[in-house]
Amino acid sequence: MPETKQKRASGSAYIAPPVQRAVRLIRHIADGNPVVNMSETAKLLKINRTTLLRLLHTLEVEGFVERRPSGDGYQVGLSFLGVAARALFSQDMVQASIPILTRLAENLQLSSHFGILDGTEILYLVRRTPNTPLASNVRVGSRLPAHATTMGRVILAFMTESEIDGLYKDKTLERFSERTVTSLSALHRQAASDREAGIAWSDAFFENNISSAAVPVLDFAGSPVGAINVSGPVSTFADPQRRQIIGDELKRAGHEISSRLGWIAPDAGATETAKSLVRAV
Repeated sequence: MPETKQKRASGSAYIAPPVQRAVRLIRHIADGNPVVNMSETAKLLKINRTTLLRLLHTLEVEGFVERRPSGDGYQVGLSFLGVAARALFSQDMVQASIPILTRLAENLQLSSHFGILDGTEILYLVRRTPNTPLASNVRVGSRLPAHATTMGRVILAFMTESEIDGLYKDKTLERFSERTVTSLSALHRQAASDREAGIAWSDAFFENNISSAAVPVLDFAGSPVGAINVSGPVSTFADPQRRQIIGDELKRAGHEISSRLGWIAPDAGATETAKSLVRAV
């Protein structure tokens, strides 16, 4: 028995048959089989025809399969492609960001992070800290509210108002400080301001005595697929000259990670690189 089959068989006692049937059906369609003939597909996949119909309907509702433009049969849906792309990007982005965030943390003596938007939360995937007792206590795997944190804000800044409305429909914007936005209209204004600046700044917006700044990470299409930030005591962000250095270094790091993911800057001029990063979306 081939190694891959052995591995699958070894855990057969814990397999959930309904899930396995759904996975087999998705693989079948992804291989270019449109399921035009229900009876033949049911026989081939060893699935009851009624079960096949239910699986197709469920997968279609969830967006994992969709009707072909001709209306004859099915093809892989956008939700499935999005999940696959997200998994791929997450792996690529993590590998691309680690050395850059390590260097950023050491150069600025600030904690640096990389995260992605997951619903209305930022999921932290990378954390790098300098050799200092003032390092961030945010751990990899932590989830923080997007509306109140710089990485979340800078990603929301590149979403349309309707996308933000859909994301926060019927949701309460929790207050974490007197500077946290708590209404949808205020969230729209904050997003517009962050987009205009090309960088999201926070001085105790989320946590007392902690400042932060974040910029987006772009993919080959120029869409924000994540964000990076640096954070530290408010006092380290207070001096205007120091703040300018932080912003410039952060934008260069965001540009470098984005370039490694295939994004090409529309303006290759050294002095305009950071600005073009946020204008490309």
